[in-house]
Amino acid sequence: MQSLSLRTQKHTQFLDITRAVQSAVSNRGVKDGIVTVFVPHTTAGVTINENADPDVVSDLADALDNAVPWRAQYKHSEGNAAAHVKASIMGSSVQVIIEQGLLRLGTWQAIYFCEFDGPRSRSVWIQTI
Repeated sequence: MQSLSLRTQKHTQFLDITRAVQSAVSNRGVKDGIVTVFVPHTTAGVTINENADPDVVSDLADALDNAVPWRAQYKHSEGNAAAHVKASIMGSSVQVIIEQGLLRLGTWQAIYFCEFDGPRSRSVWIQTI
């Protein structure tokens, strides 16, 4: 397993980590298999979506904010319940096929680390099979 260290700069932030994941796959020398990208945090997630138009991740962030507002009648005492809900919606892992040493993503796809309670120092775990 490899670990990727990130430092987010905003409260809500989507970071394209595709190159870092590809680098981890290349470093392991895996030619054909699967890579799992796992986020070991309860207020952050990971997703695969479009990377051609930056408005897509902006729209995702806005849609999540509208669906799960920061201030609501949550019971969680730390004040970051919305971040927990958003992380659960996005999920904590994604898998991508590796073919001939390359991530097998669609033309417009990228892997995004999703921060919902930043800024913070974060980790992403990457495992190839």
